Amino acid sequence: MIIDFHGYENALIKAFLLTMELAFVSLAFGLVLGILGGLAKTSSNAILRALGTTYSTIVRGVPELLWVFLIYYGTVGAVKAFGLLWGIKNLELNTFAAGVVALSLCFGAYATEVFRGALLSISKGQKEAGLALGLSASHIFFRITLPQLWRVALPGLGNLFMILMKDTSLVSVIGLSEIMRTSQLVVQGTKEPITFYTLAAVMYLSITVICMFVLYFLERRVNRGFERGR
Repeated sequence: MIIDFHGYENALIKAFLLTMELAFVSLAFGLVLGILGGLAKTSSNAILRALGTTYSTIVRGVPELLWVFLIYYGTVGAVKAFGLLWGIKNLELNTFAAGVVALSLCFGAYATEVFRGALLSISKGQKEAGLALGLSASHIFFRITLPQLWRVALPGLGNLFMILMKDTSLVSVIGLSEIMRTSQLVVQGTKEPITFYTLAAVMYLSITVICMFVLYFLERRVNRGFERGR
């Protein structure tokens, strides 16, 4: 069966690429937030633990769609005020940037719990051994803790990324032309909802399948030495 795209091929391809860009940029920032949150929640400092707990609790307790609205509309006034301060009129928040902030914030909150669990699984004796060898705290983290952290956290992070990929569709509500919004516009123009919504589903599914294979090989790679050691 040959699909008649009615001239919307380029728009759909751009939407596919934009969705992937949105997901991977949000993943990068979300991982940073997750690591910082996990370190805060496992810190010996009570203030840092409180900050990490507050962040993960508040963000996970509010629907992702609502965060998209809050980030986008809640910062419009602030961005305009900043623009006026520097003599820039009609400065607006980019929808892509708003989507990245919202998705990164949500991914980071859930990743915080994954990293917290991974950090707690690493023996404290390894840190003590590093200190005994004269290693600094940063060297211990990057040379001893972080490599093991990825091995333990990767399966959970993979599941979170699958959710993140599908959550990119939420950004369509603020006008970003990713897969979902573009599909809606194409359906309005062609009056063929089954065809193009099915195509959208295939696009999301194809990204998910590709990511599953990548995660499979990443998990095998980070577990190679561990599996031999057992």
